[in-house]
Amino acid sequence: MHGNKQHLQKDFFLYNASKARSKTYINMREVSERFRLPPSEYVIVPSTYEPHQEGEFILRVFSEKRNLSEDVENIISVDRPVPRPGDADPESEEQQQFRNIFKQIAGDDMEICADELMNILNTVVNKHKDLKTQGFTLESCRSMIALMDTDGSGRLNLQEFHHLWKKIKAWQKIFKHYDTDQSGTINSYEMRNAVNDAGFHLNSQLYDIITMRYADKYMNINFDSFICCFVRLEGMFRAFNAFDKDGDGIIKLNVLEWLQLTMYA
Repeated sequence: MHGNKQHLQKDFFLYNASKARSKTYINMREVSERFRLPPSEYVIVPSTYEPHQEGEFILRVFSEKRNLSEDVENIISVDRPVPRPGDADPESEEQQQFRNIFKQIAGDDMEICADELMNILNTVVNKHKDLKTQGFTLESCRSMIALMDTDGSGRLNLQEFHHLWKKIKAWQKIFKHYDTDQSGTINSYEMRNAVNDAGFHLNSQLYDIITMRYADKYMNINFDSFICCFVRLEGMFRAFNAFDKDGDGIIKLNVLEWLQLTMYA
């Protein structure tokens, strides 16, 4: 297990019994325990009495020999799919439908704004009866345009729209996989796994920020917020990599560059 810094899935805890735990699990200001364990590798899981609460804990380890401890999920990265030459899929019936709707709404310039994008997406998404959603909001569509707008026009052409729809379809498949009860929402724990399946590898602090920003008061995330989160992640990773010329994971921005990056994202 040493060196594996991936988030442990639910099955790990179902099939691996705890070696030591608090004797009483009650709502107290402070709970402390002392354990004596044989040399081995251990996963320490602190928790609060109620879910989605913040807490502090201290761990003190006494050992005869040097020991090593490390945080899980301390590397932040994104998977970049490698395009294969000549791997163009034939145009599906749904894509043909999109092309026709796009031509009708876009007009002579063959470009669409955020309002027009919202009309196109909601026209097709509403036909997916198995996906319980109220559709995309205008703000979500603005974020999508910011992600795919390569020429800085604030509008999407047909090719940019086609790339956007391929991403939405891939993310929609992930959402439906975790929305097992078909409620139109996934919980914050499932969101962590969904983000990882989409190729975004984050740490616990960022997962907490996502929950705080995109979940409702019941800690559930609907489809529109789900897509909006992935659009934001994709856009911010892309922008960071564009500035990170030497690939050392560090960028330097002046105030103008920072505002341009964050205000249009």
